[in-house]
Amino acid sequence: MSLEGKKIVLGITGGIAAFKAASIASQLRKSGAEVKCIMTAHATELITPLTLREISGNPVAVSMFEDVPEFNVEHIALARWADVLVIAPATANIIGKIANGIADDMLTTTVMATTAPVLMAPAMNSNMYLNPITQDNMAKLKKFGYHLIEPDSGYLACGITGIGRLPDPDVIVDYIELLACKNDLLKGKKVIVTAGGTREPIDPVRFIGNHSSGRMGFAIAKAAVAAGAEVTLVAGTTDNLKTPVGLARRIDVGSTRDMKAAVESYYDDCDLVIKAAAVADYRSAHPAENKIKKNDDVLTLEMAKNPDILYGLGQRKTHQVLVGFAAETTNVIEYGTKKLQKKNLDMLVANDVSAEGAGFQGTTNIATLLFPDGSSETLEKMAKDELASIIVARAAAIIKAKTSK
Repeated sequence: MSLEGKKIVLGITGGIAAFKAASIASQLRKSGAEVKCIMTAHATELITPLTLREISGNPVAVSMFEDVPEFNVEHIALARWADVLVIAPATANIIGKIANGIADDMLTTTVMATTAPVLMAPAMNSNMYLNPITQDNMAKLKKFGYHLIEPDSGYLACGITGIGRLPDPDVIVDYIELLACKNDLLKGKKVIVTAGGTREPIDPVRFIGNHSSGRMGFAIAKAAVAAGAEVTLVAGTTDNLKTPVGLARRIDVGSTRDMKAAVESYYDDCDLVIKAAAVADYRSAHPAENKIKKNDDVLTLEMAKNPDILYGLGQRKTHQVLVGFAAETTNVIEYGTKKLQKKNLDMLVANDVSAEGAGFQGTTNIATLLFPDGSSETLEKMAKDELASIIVARAAAIIKAKTSK
């Protein structure tokens, strides 16, 4: 998933949070998107068109009757140009206008004319947001296929604390990316993704863990949401990663046994499991109740074997497609093939974590996809987001092949 080359129309209305549009436009451009802004007249009282022109690198449209040579029949040109049209902030006024078919300025006429996905980020006083009229208008917009982001709660400009804050710009950009990259590869499918590492306690202070950052699993969850799936993300320890937008649910776990219980609770009803988590194979057989003191030169721990989550799923599977990972340092393909066969998987992602650009902590990976028929697909080094999209696409193809038999 990437915003590279995507065309985004950013609409700004006259809410106090209009100043945040500058950050949204900036983040979109940094992500490789082209941005064109439309402002309502009231928005220009809060942030200047010049500011947004400099940040976006494009002319800013305000009036329907301006002479802007880049566009012919300007609102139609912008409506056709957009891959996504986003309004942030979206005031009660603009929500009411669009919900009731009013097109009386540049922004509303462009919204009415576009066939691109439209995303709105409501931001207003709590009472205005909770007003039954506003709620009815938002319900109407959702029924018509518009996308709305739930506002945050917190201290508002009017001096009260409540719902109505515009979400952080990076969250809005994540939603824009999701809409811009949407596809139907997994539409209607239920997907479980595991991510991160597990921790097995030795005593109340220490634990057995690993270097997994969770980035690969989170990227896969994000790609599965973009593919139209209902995604359950089961997350162990991660590097403080943002929860991907659009998840059905996120379940945080500690130990391997915790992860097993979480996955199994949704397994029977799911269509696809992608197990990208790095779980501990062993745990301390008898975790100490109190901190172990440094008395001896050697500490011996008795270890107990953890349950093999993926093996258990492979034994139970009926219609599910199972995708596993093998993070190895030697004999990667040999060990990966054995794991694929032993655990009754439909695909295995094998990688040498000792190779440069393929370790746990990085943003890139190098992988070989292995399949039960003995075929394989070797992939070059790429961003984990890009690899995630490939993994999801291959898994979707397996589901399609199975269901068409």
